[in-house]
Amino acid sequence: MSGQPILATENVTLAYGTRAVVTDATIAVAPGERLALVGPNGAGKSTLLRAMTGLLGARAGTIRLDGAPVASVDRRTMARSIAVVPELVQLPFAMPVTEVVALGRIPHEPPLGGLRPVDRTAVEAAIDRVGLTDLSARDVRELSMGERQLVFIAVALAQAAPILVLDEPTAHLDIRHQVEVMQLLVDLNERDGRTIIAVLHDLALAANFFPRVVVMDGGRIVADGPPADTLDASHIRDVFGVDPELVRLPIRAA
Repeated sequence: MSGQPILATENVTLAYGTRAVVTDATIAVAPGERLALVGPNGAGKSTLLRAMTGLLGARAGTIRLDGAPVASVDRRTMARSIAVVPELVQLPFAMPVTEVVALGRIPHEPPLGGLRPVDRTAVEAAIDRVGLTDLSARDVRELSMGERQLVFIAVALAQAAPILVLDEPTAHLDIRHQVEVMQLLVDLNERDGRTIIAVLHDLALAANFFPRVVVMDGGRIVADGPPADTLDASHIRDVFGVDPELVRLPIRAA
């Protein structure tokens, strides 16, 4: 990797109470990269993602954003740098798509000042980018799960951060919407230049849509590289504990 990483962990150990969840994790993410974190349940993927976005402090090691320790970065700067799309959530009350996506402008708008023209333009552009302009006035709760996931990606786009982090963005979606979300992420990465980091359970999606795959097991990074190397037969067998012949991944050539 040439140049300074946009986001990096250096020998990071993470814990909940006395229980270590991630041990000695080192990842350097270059600006404009697209990578997936995969591994079995309990491998530490989401925990590492939380730490990389500043939501969890490290017991040991350092996490850096543009070279600066994350612990020293204020929350507003963090929000302008990293947009997080959580696992699909349910809204407790009615909100139209436009109002939900406008939440992405909170790091940019003046306190108590409401949306400015520049914010409204960003919201409209984000909704258009994910293909939901025709649904912008609809209550988000009335949308399909695939459409709702696109809404929350639009929230992240309205945030206008260079790094987009997603935790299980295709969970609970049917195959058509899974592919639509993956294709959108590829487009955001290749056409817009956004850095994409996603936790995925579906190895086929990771293999086909991400040129770099980081494999975690037991709280440690056990492989990091192109999917042809990291999702090979030995890692499928050793990490996921299944017969590789039962998990034939159509990995595209780099």
